[in-house]
Amino acid sequence: MLFNSYIFILFFLPVSLLLYYGLNRLGRYTEAKIALVGMSFWFYAYFHLSYLLILAGSILFHFGCSRGFLKCKRKGTKKLLLALGLLFDLGLIFYFKYLGFFVGNINGLFHLSLPVRDILMPLGISFFTFQQISYLVDSYRGETAGYRFLDYALFVSFFPQLIAGPIVLHQEMIPQFADPARKRPDQYLLARGIRLFAIGLFKKVMIADVLGKGVTWGYADSSAMTGPDIAVVSLLYTLQIYFDFSGYCDMACGIANMFHLELPVNFLSPYQASSILEFWQRWHITLTRFLRKYIYIPLGGNRRGTFRTMVNVILVFLVSGIWHGAAWTFVLWGLLHGIASAACRLFKRIWDKLPRWIGVIATFLFVDLAWILFRAESLQQAGMIFRTLFSPWEFRISGELLGCFDLLEFTYLEDHIPLLANLAGKTSGGALHLVILLAVSLWIVFFQKNCHEKKFTPTLRNAFSSCLLLVWSIVSLSGLSTFLYFNF
Repeated sequence: MLFNSYIFILFFLPVSLLLYYGLNRLGRYTEAKIALVGMSFWFYAYFHLSYLLILAGSILFHFGCSRGFLKCKRKGTKKLLLALGLLFDLGLIFYFKYLGFFVGNINGLFHLSLPVRDILMPLGISFFTFQQISYLVDSYRGETAGYRFLDYALFVSFFPQLIAGPIVLHQEMIPQFADPARKRPDQYLLARGIRLFAIGLFKKVMIADVLGKGVTWGYADSSAMTGPDIAVVSLLYTLQIYFDFSGYCDMACGIANMFHLELPVNFLSPYQASSILEFWQRWHITLTRFLRKYIYIPLGGNRRGTFRTMVNVILVFLVSGIWHGAAWTFVLWGLLHGIASAACRLFKRIWDKLPRWIGVIATFLFVDLAWILFRAESLQQAGMIFRTLFSPWEFRISGELLGCFDLLEFTYLEDHIPLLANLAGKTSGGALHLVILLAVSLWIVFFQKNCHEKKFTPTLRNAFSSCLLLVWSIVSLSGLSTFLYFNF
């Protein structure tokens, strides 16, 4: 199920809240948790029932392993159990996400014709598997508290963070589920949650999806794009993925707040970062935390000299690239970010002496160009795009690209504001609309604080603006558009 769908907004979410708080009010605390787990399972299985079997099986397996750690006395047995658990997780991700990629490359390398199965990848498998890996390792270390099965099942399946994060830790969520004070609605968090959800929905529907129209046009036939087209489409995707993921994070945190729960911040104005190191402290924060805690530090972190530190950094980003997708484009994208991060560490003193605005622009340009690899369907397509972009070209944007931004909202404004009507008459297609959309998006990205950086105050003005954004977005829902990170 999607957050940006009528069934979720108008039925699923209200029913979930009423059911959860209603049972808690009656003192049926266990039943309230069961209901929330059940609603989360329905949320996950909405598009395909087989997804639920994989999720439920994974939950049962990992909870069994955690119980096994509590009963094991011999260190060797615990290590064996941990190894089996990790093999299960890696095997699960490999089968559903990477088997086709692996077989395809074997066929190409050795000129074979092994069958490539068309496997339906469960939504969010990378997210809930990483979340359970962290729990498995912490259980092995003796850092879990012997939680009840129901609490663990809710920790994994809680629908606001199930499909695209954040990747939460057990100590962040399970104590909240057990806190008696959180079983009643909190007026402040409820108001904040509604506002976060409204802002996130607006970012997704009215900004990310609109920007995505140009991106879809460009990558559908990249050979037809001119140099200026590529520059614009690249910027459009850079902004699309920003508002798409930012919108999802806002909505996830907002829904959790409605349940009197708090998720960790996962997105913090990353394009305002002045280095790649800072970018990854702001973008997908919980993924960075997971990679640092469970891969970078076990590899030795920065404790074994400069060269080993650089190698560890690059390896971690290679894992990040592979985690994002089963394609060489993602591997190269991760490698580029790894090299850039290692270079930033190596030359940190020199970089830090630059004016901050230079660092912000340089980081943004690097991220923008790297996103081309992330979005491209193949290395060949990415290579062709880069060749066209860096070849001599005259400034001419295709009419088809401009036509993607002939928007009703801007047309309405032009009908009522003579200045805009005059400017629109001097430009072709949706050129003015595109310029306005890019200008507003860039202004938000570079000069506005993220929702989580602002202190929320429940005022009448905030209530009115939240209702306006929510209604505007719901009215504009013309179809289901998945969040980009659902693919990863």
